[in-house]
Order: sequence, then C-alpha cells, then structure tokens
Amino acid sequence: MIVLLFLQNPLVGLILVVALIFSLVLHELGHGVVALWAGDDTALRAGRLTLNPLAHLDPLGVLLLLLVGIGWAKPVPIYPPYFRHYRSGLFFVSIAGIVVNLLLALFFALLLRALDAAAPQAVSEGIRDGSGGLLGVLGLALLLTASINVTLAVFNLLPIPPLDGSKILQSLLPTSFQPFLWQLQRYSFVSFLLLVTVLRAPVIDLISWVQRGFIQLVLG
Repeated sequence: MIVLLFLQNPLVGLILVVALIFSLVLHELGHGVVALWAGDDTALRAGRLTLNPLAHLDPLGVLLLLLVGIGWAKPVPIYPPYFRHYRSGLFFVSIAGIVVNLLLALFFALLLRALDAAAPQAVSEGIRDGSGGLLGVLGLALLLTASINVTLAVFNLLPIPPLDGSKILQSLLPTSFQPFLWQLQRYSFVSFLLLVTVLRAPVIDLISWVQRGFIQLVLG
C-alpha cells in the first residue's frame, strides 16, 4: 500500500511513513505511560518511555505496515501484578494505545478539515489523484494518515491475542478466568494467522466501515 504510494508520489509516501512511525511510537508510549500511572514501572526500567522510534519499532510490523497498511510496534513490557488494581490497570493500559490512535486520527482529520476550508480545490485534487500542488499532497497524506490510525485502533480492538482487545476483554472477565486467558497469549501466532487468513475479509470489511463512518463524521 504505502510502497505503491512511494512509487506514485514519493512526497506523499514520505509524509505518510513519518506520520505513521510517529503514530506507532505514541501508541506504545501510551501503554507505557498508563502502566506507570497504574503502578507498573517495567516499561520505564526497560527504557521504553521514550519518543525514540528505535526503542519501539518492530521490523516485521513496519514491513507489513508498508506493504498492507496494518502493522505494529514492539509491545511495551508490562507486569500486571505490579498494578495497584489489577482489573482497572489491565483495562486502562490495554486501551491506552487504541485511544492514542483514535485521538491521532481525529487530530489529522481536523487538520485536513481546516486545510480543506482554506484550499478546497487543492485538497479535492490531491485526494482525487494526488495533484493540487503541495497543499493537495498534504491533504492526501492527512487523509491517509487519519484512515490508517483508525485502522490501527480498530485492528487492535479485536479481542484476539496478542491484540489489545484480548486484554481489554480479559480485564472484564472473572478472576478465575485469568490463568487460562494468560495461557492463550502463548498461542498468539496461531490466532494471528487466523486473523490474516480466515478472518481477513470480515476484518477488512469492519475496518472499511468504521473508516468511512469516521471520515464522514469528522469531515462531513
């Protein structure tokens, strides 16, 4: 996806890559900051409470992001027994990255709305075919960055290990389920394979539906 953009319009591709690296870093930083607030300093001691991309980026996750538009960074290490309150700590830490992505999507979409109000023709041309000069290129990059942040939020919300949604669900289930649910995390690779094969079509449909609704809501 982004690789094709590089071939078609290198400037749009470059802006998008920088914005998405920034988004992935903030996603993981969100988990780490909230974990520290909840009483777990594991991420801090591991040097993960930083904006340095090298501390967060996962080569395979970045490669898939460039190729198919869905990727990930290295998960921030957490140790739930350190949480002052296990359930609320697990819930807020798990949902933090998703909230960050939604806020970023809103931020980039509002920037696009402001740009569209100032230069509607350029933005329209940029979104349509990548023309419209620098403002058109910026408009297209903002739209794509907002859309991919929505994708990251929805994707991570799925209740499938190792995604954040599985831990959000875990935080809401009875304590007696916890040992079994943590054991399921060991089979994350199998569930991820199912996600990108058998469940791929419905997941893409869900993400596309949320993207359209979000863009219509924010941009009108």
